[in-house]
Order: sequence, then structure tokens, then C-alpha cells
Amino acid sequence: MSSGNDCQPQTFTKPAFGEKEATELVDRVFGLKVSWIRPLPSYDDQNFHVRVSRNKGVAEGADEYVLKITNSEDSQKPDLIEAQTQAMMFLSAEGFPSATPYLTKDGNIMSLEPDTGPGNKKYMVRLLTYLPGTPVAKIATNTQILYEVGKLAASLDKALSEKFHHPSVKSLHRGQFIWNLANVPLLDQYIYALGQNKYREVVQRVIEQFKGEVIPKLRSFRACINHGDLNDHNILVDSSSASLENPQYRVSGILDFSDMSYGYYVFEVAIAIMYMMIESPDPLSVGGHVLAGFESILPLTEEERGALFLLVSGRFSQSLVIAAHTALLYPENEEYLMITAKTGWKHLMKMFEVGQAAVEKTWFETAEAYAKHAPA
Repeated sequence: MSSGNDCQPQTFTKPAFGEKEATELVDRVFGLKVSWIRPLPSYDDQNFHVRVSRNKGVAEGADEYVLKITNSEDSQKPDLIEAQTQAMMFLSAEGFPSATPYLTKDGNIMSLEPDTGPGNKKYMVRLLTYLPGTPVAKIATNTQILYEVGKLAASLDKALSEKFHHPSVKSLHRGQFIWNLANVPLLDQYIYALGQNKYREVVQRVIEQFKGEVIPKLRSFRACINHGDLNDHNILVDSSSASLENPQYRVSGILDFSDMSYGYYVFEVAIAIMYMMIESPDPLSVGGHVLAGFESILPLTEEERGALFLLVSGRFSQSLVIAAHTALLYPENEEYLMITAKTGWKHLMKMFEVGQAAVEKTWFETAEAYAKHAPA
């Protein structure tokens, strides 16, 4: 859920291509004939699910893709989009279920294209392979998939940080990028969107505790490249068992690399915990299962574990505040923007009501139980 400009989310312009324009774009830029197209929900980019017909002489049948049209602000950062796309290609080659780009007619992975409307905006366009599967948000999550999500978060960041060396990677040093967890204090400038209520009070509390207890410890955390948005809509799964009572899932797709940046390993597990809590009927128990999966690949240090509660609270605050701010600017997209808010506020308030010590006790005891009896 990228927010456009690194420190001013209000400056981006979301693309507004119609289906006819998108169809013409696929033909003109990629040389493919669209046989079917429909819009996909998105935060500030524009996405279309497209099916294309191949010429009989080239290949039989139809292929499915996602046409991704990047918001106007991020479209001015070709190195950043190059890094994201190269990372997806690298991960796919490493065995992760990541999309890969279909090249333009000129042999490039992306193309800067003008909007047909007023304003002369230009948008970066890519055609990415369509990944099958069901978003985690649409399944009844069990402990097995929570563990797998944690394992994925650690494995993905570890692979990117240790093996991904493309020249464009330097663009992932994004400074004041509003979605980087280190930048929770930047929420001060958008908190007005919450109005005056109990929610604003708890976010202000998170920000102040974050400044005092997390920021001074950042240098002790282990640095890495973060995917940055392993939410319940960006992880696809399919069932690997026939059991209806206790289905076993495997991750079949990892979506949306637009929030990639340099951060810390503990950021990724905190982000995954927060988003897996969203749809859970027992949200406070979720963290232990995700943490156990993460630590099966990369155990956290004592300092990293000590920051986890505030990092999860910080990500809730980022998601809720920025969504409220963006919904004021783009009310027509409010339903999608406020997905997290439906249960997010309730979970954040519950975390503080129960208290850090009790929540951490639940998480860490669950994770330790896995360490003693590792799942098959």
C-alpha cells in the first residue's frame, strides 16, 4: 500500500484509465490483444486483470496478466520501480511464487506512458504474470498458515538481503518513506484526519512511545531489505490438502512490492503479525504463530523481541492514519482504503487494554512451544 511521495502522501495522483484505454495500452506497448479485462482493487496505483489471446502461430490459448499502472509520483522514480521488478524476477528464480514482467515491444520491463486526460501526467506501465490463488483475507486462517506466513517473511527478506545485488538496489534507501516502520513519528503530520477521539489518543501514545523506546534502539537491529507490505491481500494461498475440517495451505503468490525499502528484519515480522491479526477471531494469539514461523528461519535478538509490541502497534497506526488521510482526498476509493480500519481500531485498542507485558507473554510462550515441538 504505497503512498506515493516518500514524506507527502497527498502529492500522488492515482491513474484513472478506463478499460478501453487499458486494452489499447496492452496492445500498443506490449503487442498483445486483450480478450478479457477487469479492474482490480488498489491503494494508489491502478491494476487490471487481463487475459490476452495469442496468435495461433506463436502460442495456443490465452495467458493472464496484471496490467500495473503506477501512480504519478512513483512513476517519476524509474530506478525504484526497476529495483522492485528486478527483485520480483530474482525471487521467482529463487523459487518464490512471485510475478515476472512481460517485456514491452522494445524489450523493456516497463514503459512510461502519457494519460489521455487533462494534466499531461505520465505513468509507468508494467505487465506482470497473473498469480493464481486465494488471498489470505478470504480464508479462515489457521495456525498452520500463520506459521507459513512468518516463515515466508523471514525467507524472503533473507534471500533479498543476502543474494540480491542489482545496481538499482540503492534506490531502496528511501529516507522519509511514510510506510517504512522507522518513520512512525511522521504520522504526526497526518493525525488530523482522525479528528478528536479516543483513537487519536491511542495513536499519539504509540507515536510518543515509539520515539522514546524504538527509535533509540534501531541501530541494534539487524538491517535488511523489507518487502514492507505482507498483508492479508498480498499473500495468496492454495489448499494442499483435501481436508475441509483442517485444510493445509501453501503460499502460491506474493504480490505488491511497491513498499520495498531498506529496514530491519524485525520490521517484516511485525508487519506480518499486524496484518494477520486483521481477520482473526482471536487476534492477540496470532503473533506467536507468525513469530514461530519467522524464528524457524531467523531467531530475533532480545532487543528485537523487546520492540515487537510497539512495532506492531506502529504498523496499525500507520495503516489507520494514512488510510483516513487518503480517504479524505479520494472519497471514491474509501471502501478499499478503509478495509483495515473495520477491525484494525478494535485490535489496536485491545492491545493497549490488555497491555504490552501480557501480549508479549502470549506471543513468546506460543513461539517457544513451537521451538520445543516443531511442526512437521
